[in-house]
Amino acid sequence: MQSATQNADVARDADPARSDAFRHYWEKGWAVVEGVFTRDEAERIAQIALEVSQREMTDSDDRYVVDASAEGEIAPRKIDRPFLKHDEFQAFVLDQRLIRFVTELLGASPLLSSDQIFMKPPHFGSAKPYHQDNFYFQCSPGDHVITAWIALDDVGPENGCLRYIDGSHKGPILPHEPIPGEPYNLAPAPGLIDLEKESLALAGKGDVVFHHSQTLHTSHRNESARWRRGYATHWVASDVTSSNGTLDTAYFRQENYPPGS
Repeated sequence: MQSATQNADVARDADPARSDAFRHYWEKGWAVVEGVFTRDEAERIAQIALEVSQREMTDSDDRYVVDASAEGEIAPRKIDRPFLKHDEFQAFVLDQRLIRFVTELLGASPLLSSDQIFMKPPHFGSAKPYHQDNFYFQCSPGDHVITAWIALDDVGPENGCLRYIDGSHKGPILPHEPIPGEPYNLAPAPGLIDLEKESLALAGKGDVVFHHSQTLHTSHRNESARWRRGYATHWVASDVTSSNGTLDTAYFRQENYPPGS
């Protein structure tokens, strides 16, 4: 298994045009790669996500699934494990254009562990507090766990883009505490987060934001009149283990992964 520095060298040699993005990933803990998917491809997945999430929303009032406005309106919040819910989701996340980038960053063949689609509906899509993915995953080694977050809409500060603490992947996994009234959210104490190192990941529809498993990240409330849908896929290398059973239900452990195999 290659080191992080070797991974960056491989990526640079493979395609010099992308070298800045990969250097940024290993230095800052995140990077945006433009145009991995076309806008039309991303829009197709966004529409399917809307159909699936609206169907699920009618069957549940769980705040894990829905967002609610101050006036009591509800809208889709999240689709959990979408890979299992539509064939086009499966083809999308296993597309070789995405796999190629993940492979270069990991320095190994990537295995799909899990996925989510965050809907963040117009005007009241809720915020996600600062957290580290690997607090939840408890995977080791952390360098061999990566999230590829696919923008299904144009994403900026007004509709809740991802925000990162630069370099936080080089530090420890911080203790996360419950947030009152948000049972599905845990976050480090504010005093542990250096907001002076915060950067915004601006992305266009079809771009992919990659981040390290230990990078602190957040997204604010959607204050705009447009959607901010993002498809988060979580990948590991074959040497990764988990201390809390996260990988027990990983897709790559299922007999039908990849689909059609």
